[in-house]
Amino acid sequence: MTARTTSETARDIPEATVARLPVYLRALTTLVEAGTQTCSSEDLAAAAGVNSAKLRKDLSYLGSYGTRGVGYDVDYLRYQIAREIGVTQDWPVVIVGIGNLGHALANYSGFRSRGFRVVALLDADPERHDEVVAGVDVRAFDDLEQIVADQGVAIGVIATPALAAQAVADRMVACGITSILNFAPAVLSVPDGVDVRKVDLSIELQILAYHEQRKAQSA
Repeated sequence: MTARTTSETARDIPEATVARLPVYLRALTTLVEAGTQTCSSEDLAAAAGVNSAKLRKDLSYLGSYGTRGVGYDVDYLRYQIAREIGVTQDWPVVIVGIGNLGHALANYSGFRSRGFRVVALLDADPERHDEVVAGVDVRAFDDLEQIVADQGVAIGVIATPALAAQAVADRMVACGITSILNFAPAVLSVPDGVDVRKVDLSIELQILAYHEQRKAQSA
């Protein structure tokens, strides 16, 4: 199989497939940890919570990694998906806003085990600057530019109140951060070339509330 360049891969894989690749990676990691060496597309689809036809279609964008009659080599497929996503290397991450949510994110072991290294925790409140969270000192937000330059940070996490989120995003972009994970309940405006992923827990709960209401009405 001819190897694809990064630009070709990014151009060819649909966004919906890209969004499912981390789900497959998580399922494969669980299978590896359970000692599973090979699995069928049906087994992997069940572990990932998707239908097998969709899974096979998604994996076809990556190449031919399955063997007819045998299935997928779990560890090898896990590596290929991790490489495609870009998490075979450590990505330095900075978290801004060290309130309750920021603390929880800083302590989340999933960052470290999935290719992300929290290199700095920043907060504008001087009273937080004596704190150490998950072994990382909380520093002043004014240190952002120096940290990004020193650590080569490309990914920033915003866990501030909504009113501060846009200003934080503007400053992140100005100093070279090109990907932002936004937990603040605010819509961010960023220039072309900067990717933003928004995580809004209240919206997810409202969607669940909608489904609960529909189930109650049906009953």
